Amino acid sequence: MRRIHGWLLVVLGGAGLYAAFSLAVDKYRILEDPTFVPGCDLNPVLSCGSVMNTDQGSAFGFPNPLIGLMAFSVVVALGVLIAGGVTLPRWVLGGLAGGSLLGVVFVHWLAFQSMYRIGALCPWCLVVWTVTLATFVWTALLAARSVPSLSRVGGALWSVR
Repeated sequence: MRRIHGWLLVVLGGAGLYAAFSLAVDKYRILEDPTFVPGCDLNPVLSCGSVMNTDQGSAFGFPNPLIGLMAFSVVVALGVLIAGGVTLPRWVLGGLAGGSLLGVVFVHWLAFQSMYRIGALCPWCLVVWTVTLATFVWTALLAARSVPSLSRVGGALWSVR
């Protein structure tokens, strides 16, 4: 595995971590002061505060950005290991791909909720959604390349014209 793969995971994970941290800080400030207006509240449609103050903003009983803080930390850590030349076992890449697939399912649910139930979009959430999808695609490709039989099938499918 080339080191560039690791650096891409570091960049994606870092962007997601920054967005999740920004959301977590704003959520904390809203809990401290209900009149606080986050900097990402641009208008009624692009508004972090209106999304964070819904039940969907705490889908599992705690603020969703805490999930992002944990998950993107793992992406960054594994990216640093890969960029440093460490050969990770296949199950680690498979676990990362599986975890990012769960993330994709969750952010798609959140996107649906934001657009059709809440009626507002959170700019930082859009960053998290994009990074989560990109991380899944990249880790799924890496995991598939590390399994020879999947690599051959993928190569055969890719070469069909």
